[in-house]
Amino acid sequence: MLDKNGIAKRIAQEVEDGYYVNLGIGIPTLVANYVRDDISVEFQSENGILGMGPFPVEGEEDADLINAGKQTITALPGASFFDSATSFAMIRGKHVDLTILGAMEVAENGDIANWKIPGKMVKGMGGAMDLVASAENIIVAMMHTNRAGDSKLLKRCSLPLTGVGCVKKIVTNLAVLEVTENGFLLLERAPGISVDEIKKATEGQLIVPDLVKEMEV
Repeated sequence: MLDKNGIAKRIAQEVEDGYYVNLGIGIPTLVANYVRDDISVEFQSENGILGMGPFPVEGEEDADLINAGKQTITALPGASFFDSATSFAMIRGKHVDLTILGAMEVAENGDIANWKIPGKMVKGMGGAMDLVASAENIIVAMMHTNRAGDSKLLKRCSLPLTGVGCVKKIVTNLAVLEVTENGFLLLERAPGISVDEIKKATEGQLIVPDLVKEMEV
């Protein structure tokens, strides 16, 4: 089974040379720590930075340099800073090659719910609405089940939707799955996790090929 850093490491394998990548709040912010050194990637944050680097080491944080989740970050040589209007023009103009988001729920048809739990105070949907409406390649980083052990990979989302039919791939603590027109296609299983465990943890339609390889992280 993977922890949050393990999920981020696996997603980092999906990042290709020359990509512009937006990292959402939560697990996705860890991805910048694990991208290969031999490729060039531009990480974008919707609060107005292009060229984010890994998290700073303790004692070298700059409180004025933060990501969309208000975590301190580093900036790579050549990084640029701009206002939110420019940042969202990049997003809405489809200039981001890959968007990595967290989620509370994902449906078997690619719907995503990641912004609100009814009855709890939230400030608003934020940039996620723009990201899922504009991005053509969306990977979700999430835990396979909630704290009660209930599946977060569902037939239909029960929470308010952020986007419809937009998720392409999901990396959880148990598996890597691709969203297809027939449901979740199981691509890889986490180290030490069996296919049966993944089946039990997945409410939505799960397509299991004859051979499911173990993740390399």
